[in-house]
Amino acid sequence: MEKFIEYLKIAPVFSYFVRVFKKDTEGKYPTSTNLKMMHGINKISIIMFSFCVIVLIYRLLFRE
Repeated sequence: MEKFIEYLKIAPVFSYFVRVFKKDTEGKYPTSTNLKMMHGINKISIIMFSFCVIVLIYRLLFRE
């Protein structure tokens, strides 16, 4: 049961979002061109997904 609860933890997901949108000033994570491109694409995907969720909620609430 403890292993199942461990899979449901969402904190690592949010920490990834925070890590993607801020600069690594400590040199904690490896950097390469491929990794930078991947994080850039992830930023675009997160922003587009958030925008679409907001539009869907708006349409749901203000549907005529």
